[in-house]
Amino acid sequence: MGRVALVTGGTRGIGAAISTALKEAGYAVAANYAGNDEAAARFREEAGIPVYKWSVADYDACVDGISRVEADLGPVEILVNNAGITRDAMFHRMTRENWDQVISTNLSGVFNMTHPVWPGMRERKFGRVINISSINGQKGQAGQVNYSAAKAGDIGFTRALAQEGARAGITVNAICPGYIGTEMVRAIDEDVLKTRVLPQIPVGRLGEPEEIARCAVFLASDDAGFITGSTISANGGQYFS
Repeated sequence: MGRVALVTGGTRGIGAAISTALKEAGYAVAANYAGNDEAAARFREEAGIPVYKWSVADYDACVDGISRVEADLGPVEILVNNAGITRDAMFHRMTRENWDQVISTNLSGVFNMTHPVWPGMRERKFGRVINISSINGQKGQAGQVNYSAAKAGDIGFTRALAQEGARAGITVNAICPGYIGTEMVRAIDEDVLKTRVLPQIPVGRLGEPEEIARCAVFLASDDAGFITGSTISANGGQYFS
């Protein structure tokens, strides 16, 4: 059995693509999810990847969930923090609940998942932490002050923790996808996609979840051992950072 990889939000969209790609690359993969039991069951059946349900916004649930994964598969050596939600609203209409929900999942969730596995990675002198941020954490986006703040925080988390992990053989990197052809993005009105979204993307198309997955597989590999604290911008040329 290969190294153990845990992917949060790993049963749908970008997360499902990452889980599948890691399995194909030889890793023993566990996919976390929070709410959609039907989608998780379908993913487990189709991909042959075990799934585990808990909210990354709950620290104690993360500790318990990671313990279950490690009891089944072994110590988590690759962690992909992909779980995320949106609660979009213009700032003057944004509620405290909108803010708290997004920060709790998209930013605190990265701490909640990484903190429990960090001591084991330090002891073993090996680890890979891959944080899925966003183009909107780099450039900001109207109507997404909460989301942009959380995703920008993920980048700061990545850069600081990378400095702590380097001498222990742990790399910490971020991936910032642009507009990716997930179920959520493809649900946008076709005219809006054609007239407002695609014109912003120099390559002229949406990205595919598998393209983000290939970035994650590389960062998880031994070949990426000299890369840490970095951000891969996978956005079709929409934004340079």
